[in-house]
Amino acid sequence: MYELIKKQISADYFTQHFSNDGQRFVAWYLRNVLFRDMSETKDDVVDGAKDKQIDAITIDDENSLIRIVQGKFLQEGSVDSGPLREVLSSWMQIKDLARLQNVANTKLQRKVSELAAALEEGYEVSFELITTGTLTNAAQDDLETFQTEFAKLGETEDLDVTIHVIDNEELRQRYEYALEKDNPSLNYKLSLDGSKYMFHEIAGTPVVVVALPLKECIKLPGIKDGTLFQKNVRQSLGSSNTVNKGIRQTITGDKRSDFFFFHNGITALCNKMELSNDVLSLHGLSVVNGCQSLNTILSCSETVKKVDDSFILVRFYEIPQRDRADKISIFTNSQSAVKARDLRSNDKRVLTIKKTYELKYPNGYFVTKRGENAPATKNKDEVVELSGLAKNLVAWHSQRPNLSYGETKIFDKYFETLFKNKDYPPENVFALHSWMLSVYKCWVAGNPLNFNETLLAMRAYAPYHHLYAVAMCFSISNNQSERVPNPAKAYDAAAKGGMIDEIVKVAGISLNMALEAAANEQQPANRVFSPQNWIKSKSCLAGINGAIRNYFSMLPMMPGGTEIKKRLTVGTALDPQDFEYRWSAD
Repeated sequence: MYELIKKQISADYFTQHFSNDGQRFVAWYLRNVLFRDMSETKDDVVDGAKDKQIDAITIDDENSLIRIVQGKFLQEGSVDSGPLREVLSSWMQIKDLARLQNVANTKLQRKVSELAAALEEGYEVSFELITTGTLTNAAQDDLETFQTEFAKLGETEDLDVTIHVIDNEELRQRYEYALEKDNPSLNYKLSLDGSKYMFHEIAGTPVVVVALPLKECIKLPGIKDGTLFQKNVRQSLGSSNTVNKGIRQTITGDKRSDFFFFHNGITALCNKMELSNDVLSLHGLSVVNGCQSLNTILSCSETVKKVDDSFILVRFYEIPQRDRADKISIFTNSQSAVKARDLRSNDKRVLTIKKTYELKYPNGYFVTKRGENAPATKNKDEVVELSGLAKNLVAWHSQRPNLSYGETKIFDKYFETLFKNKDYPPENVFALHSWMLSVYKCWVAGNPLNFNETLLAMRAYAPYHHLYAVAMCFSISNNQSERVPNPAKAYDAAAKGGMIDEIVKVAGISLNMALEAAANEQQPANRVFSPQNWIKSKSCLAGINGAIRNYFSMLPMMPGGTEIKKRLTVGTALDPQDFEYRWSAD
């Protein structure tokens, strides 16, 4: 693994932007395993002088997860307790963010501001030590101790904190799974030697039921990165809820031998399975009930590795039919509260929008389920995804792009507002999707609009501000700044005038101008401007609106600007009835 990474980090991107192999190793992990893009990776890596034992920080808004990464790039040998204690040191630093911001380097100072906002939102914190070496026995003992202490912390302070070591073998597995991320299909051979199991066929379906040792559970692929739970109705909710706390207490306490009796078990599906000589070969493996349990068990991995008397009931079903698998996923999760956002794909309003959209656009497809893929025969430019539509609605109709990044809030708090009308026109669904396709053409490696580098690092949510700016271009140019244009009418008017790309360009440049203006404003004492916090606040909207007005006013002074302004304001003019008041989302 060391030689593979050494070769890959010799590429220009790593050598030009990172000063040593240690930084390049961490950047490689962010790029190749966590799928951070180039700009996000540069922004995430904070290693250097005054890094306070923190090599990188990533904020995953979609999964409400903070990753604190420490890397050790070793050609050979073992990793002792030193790096683990550096991870523990970084935790102590994070407990006092004000002090950390005062003594940290500039990149880390900016990240601290973003980190504080995420912690206030209740994000899980995952400390990850990545290394091409292996832990010594003493280091493994320390890891077990730290995991236990973090578990107690979650019980006493209601903080969701975990620590993981990604050693050479785990790193190899994650990299190999990452290579198949675009079309994840997990295959795994599970040894049942020494386990009590039963093979049977029920209703024509092969079934294996096994009392599986907990230490075998943590070997299952795709737990931490979520690929094992592709067909589950929800991903990990962290380790701080009551049920998961109870699981950890049982594992780390004196009742671990009763774990089998306390737990309801895990349900796993696969497209095909074969049992031969106590080896169960699983093809297309996916866990549909047990995501929370497996993540919690993994968070106690070092304790689990040492126990032989703890088992869990696991049911393996060979279910190649997708609709049947979806039903099993929902029904097996009904024993505990499933939040509304987990099952919105079956809401009647969503299904009605799906039906009307696919009737209107027979070559299109409306994806409602997480992990679902559109048929290959469909036009990919007409394939719309439920989560994307919801985020577009927040940015356009509610005029709150600063809320678009939070999928959890969208499907919990704002769902009734966004999907109150099951008769939402399919033309608008298509128009919002088409506007976003045009927007994303500006968020590519070539950077055609010369976006500020910090803006590019926010590709996960800044494009929704770009979409908001598109809408505001129509509102401002039509003297309707307090109202929202109809997406389809706006798109049709821009298409007829050949102005789609020009409007997207004006919106993007205005967004960039607003960010740079905010960055140049004087900050209060001991405060550092954070682009990530700015773009997640409502204050950025006034800046974007002001930048659009300034751009329009400056157009006549640019070469050809008078004609462009005429085409923007006259060629794309809408009628007053083509505007409505925004949908309230706050």
